[in-house]
Amino acid sequence: PDPEVLQLAIQESRAVLTLNRKDFIRLHKQGIEHQGIVVCKIDPDFVAQANRIHEEISRHGSLAGQLIRVNRPQK
Repeated sequence: PDPEVLQLAIQESRAVLTLNRKDFIRLHKQGIEHQGIVVCKIDPDFVAQANRIHEEISRHGSLAGQLIRVNRPQK
């Protein structure tokens, strides 16, 4: 379950990268202290998606406590 995934990430001081946006946005809004949550939409162009994730993460000094949304570009 998602709360357990987040709890494990917290225990290991890791951020979470997930396609399960809805549930992890909800967990973030609960005010749980975490090392960062990065939520993405499914994109079949994995290389472009990885580049967008990298660019978005690079803009932040620290992910701790942040919810970062990475969306596909509009067509």
